[in-house]
Amino acid sequence: MTLPTSLYSAAQVRELDRRAIETHGIPGAELMQRAGAAVYEALRVRFPRARRIAVVCGPGNNGGDGYVVARLAKEAGLEVSVLTLGRPPAANDAAAMRVQAEAAGVPIAPFAASGFAGVDVIVDALLGTGLQRDVEGEWRGAIEAINASGRPVIAVDVPSGLNADTGAVMGAAVRASLTVSFIGLKAGVFTGDGPDHAGAVLFDDLGVPSAVYENLAPLAHRLAPEELRELVHRRPRNAHKGSFGHVLVVGGGRGMPGAARLCGEAALRAGAGLVTLAVHPENAAAAAARPELLVYGIRSAEELAPLFARATVVALGPGLGTDAWARSVWEAALAAGRPLVVDADALNLLAESPRAVSDAVLTPHPGEAARLLASSSAAVQRDRFAAARALVARYRVPCVLKGAGSLVACEDRVWLCDRGNPGMASAGMGDVLTGVVAALRAQGLSAPDAARLGVWLHAAAGDDAAGDGEAGLIASDLYPHLRARLRSLTDVDPPA
Repeated sequence: MTLPTSLYSAAQVRELDRRAIETHGIPGAELMQRAGAAVYEALRVRFPRARRIAVVCGPGNNGGDGYVVARLAKEAGLEVSVLTLGRPPAANDAAAMRVQAEAAGVPIAPFAASGFAGVDVIVDALLGTGLQRDVEGEWRGAIEAINASGRPVIAVDVPSGLNADTGAVMGAAVRASLTVSFIGLKAGVFTGDGPDHAGAVLFDDLGVPSAVYENLAPLAHRLAPEELRELVHRRPRNAHKGSFGHVLVVGGGRGMPGAARLCGEAALRAGAGLVTLAVHPENAAAAAARPELLVYGIRSAEELAPLFARATVVALGPGLGTDAWARSVWEAALAAGRPLVVDADALNLLAESPRAVSDAVLTPHPGEAARLLASSSAAVQRDRFAAARALVARYRVPCVLKGAGSLVACEDRVWLCDRGNPGMASAGMGDVLTGVVAALRAQGLSAPDAARLGVWLHAAAGDDAAGDGEAGLIASDLYPHLRARLRSLTDVDPPA
């Protein structure tokens, strides 16, 4: 099944379960049977040659799903064993699934890492979505043994030890090759540490009726090209460069001409009609190496006034610095009354002197977000959703919290981007994103729409550019792929 765009918290998924059982009359045992069957089917498809399976079961419903997997594997003639932690499940659905597994001849024994000897695949059904504290003791030991086994792992619903809401590792977490999620996708699987631990993600709604999802607003929404397509339109034949906006990049402080140029060229590649760079005078020649960019060496903030007058949107911060020159042009840009995309040192200056910024998009990485919130990077990463909402609450503008599973937050909604790759952790990538978002704003998109489309384009282009490998990927490698991705959103039959 194609992954849905709605992402839920663990509490919301429990509510969806309750509705399916209590309102729509689907027995909990039936949902457990369906979940186990979905995992077993994924196992056979992903690992068709696997013959020896170890299923690690905890005492809760997650373990109940695991017992179903074990029984189905045994009935299919595979060699399967169950390793358990915690007390055996009480008189509930999970207990019934254990009885059925035992009746089918599945051997069940207390957990021991030696139980992984010779197995082809491990099924992680240890801990479910309700984890709220760090795993310790034998639970942590079991997770570490799973990770040390060298075997591929299929996680049931969520990798054990991963916070299903935030994507934070709770002391230790299973590193799965594949995660099979049920009823509703868990938001934490797609951000923070989630992508590293979940592996590929499959989804099964377990056949619950669509009414189960009514009147329950998801925690977040995955950015999907089929929904972003409506934001991009074919250009009219009689268009001219003024039809697509004028981006002014204010940055390029002493010793940093590259950031402003990367931002400016990205804005051109993302469709802006005109792009001007306002940089420190010593950087003007270097920034002007791209002939399509208009470049001005700005000695004082007063020289920016005619540039602001012509600009549709201002990209503020790439390579700006924090010296006296930077502070003066930063103040001038905030006072200019133009739409802003604020990044890099402009965010650090804002953190030093917090104030309301109107008609802007903020694009911090976790360290910059921490400074904007007077917090720490670790705290931001522990709950990226909470941090993104806090940024919006404090600054009253849409914010992009960059990182694995970048978040785009505005007052009433959060979007998550599940594209992008570690190769994009290199200098200048944020400058390219700033240019893309600024270009989309200049072409008439609202701040939230420019942010969500820009984040997706940037990440998807990064994935395309990493086709030859992630190591060594540089920011300017994204340019041709930005154009191709933009085209794909307007094609009737887009490329795969």
